[in-house]
Order: sequence, then structure tokens, then C-alpha cells
Amino acid sequence: MQTVIILWQVGPLPAFFISNYLTVGKTGGESKINKEILINNKIKAREIRVVGTNGEQLGIMKLEEALKLAQEKNLDLVNVAPQAKPPVCRIMDFGKYKYEQRKRDKEARKKQRSITVKEVKLRPNIETHDFMVKVRNAQRFLGEGDKVKATVIFRGREITHPELGKKLCLQLAKELDNISVIEREPRIEGRNMVMILAPK
Repeated sequence: MQTVIILWQVGPLPAFFISNYLTVGKTGGESKINKEILINNKIKAREIRVVGTNGEQLGIMKLEEALKLAQEKNLDLVNVAPQAKPPVCRIMDFGKYKYEQRKRDKEARKKQRSITVKEVKLRPNIETHDFMVKVRNAQRFLGEGDKVKATVIFRGREITHPELGKKLCLQLAKELDNISVIEREPRIEGRNMVMILAPK
């Protein structure tokens, strides 16, 4: 079964916005269409609002008349808004549309990238050189599109001075403010202080 996802908006319409969403589920590696797209003779409405190939309004007509119009152009009649009153159908080359949609989906999948959270660990008494190493690591992570979790690790009695951890977190955020934003302000979690930076 072919996977088809339609999100269609047709030209200027009188009093409503027309769109049709088809959801696709995956079961056992196979794509399954949750809602059938009605085309040509599968359309059951007696009267439909017809939209031309360029989005132009052709008005309300009998289904037989619209089918004849589509057949004359060697195209399909596709129900793009079944919930509308009357349903809206568009004249188009459905096979070509499916092919182009698959191409677009393939390109979109190529561009998709999952955002991960990379961690940099700091100590309240970290030396300047070590701190700058952590800054450069965070810059690299943010540059790759990942979020950065800055964790200040307190040991022993250091936990009694959380302000040192907060100062360190904010210093890191300041070093990276040209490429990131604070997504989560520094806060204590157990014996650590955590702040999350997201790429701008």
C-alpha cells in the first residue's frame, strides 16, 4: 500500500478554510493509511465544490459533471475536504502528486536530525584553562545543533555554596550567548547544579 499524506489548502474560499489531514501509522514496518483518500468514483457525495488545477473556484456542481470535467482533462477528481458542506474536490494528477509527495518526504527525512543533549561537567573551583576547554566543547556541541547540559558537581561541603555553581553556570552562558540561549535556568538537582543551553 502506498503512503500518501495530504495537507492541502485551496485558493480563496468564501467562509471557511479547507484542509485535509491524513495520518499515517506504522505497524510491523508497513505504512498504513488511517483514512482513505476518496478519488474519482469512490467519491459518494451527490454535489461537490470543485477547484481547478490552478486553485481556481469552478463552483458547486453534480458529481457526474465534475468527474466528466476531470476525465476530459485526463486528470483525477480528489476529495481534499470531505468534512466541508458540500465536500471540496480538486482536479489534479493524483499519480504525479503522490510521486512528488514521496520525493518531498524523502528530502524531509534526509534533513531531519534528532537533537541530543550533550553534557559538560564543571567543578566550583575549576581553573580558567579547564573552564575554557569546557566552553570550546560546549561551542562545538551547540554548533552541531545539540543542546548542552552544564552540570556543576559539588563535593563534600561545597554544596553549602550553591551561589558558586550558579555563578559558574551563568559565566558559561555568557561565553556562549552569541550562539545559545538558556533553556533551563541553573538549579540544584541532588548534589549537582544543572543548566541547559539550547542553540539559537
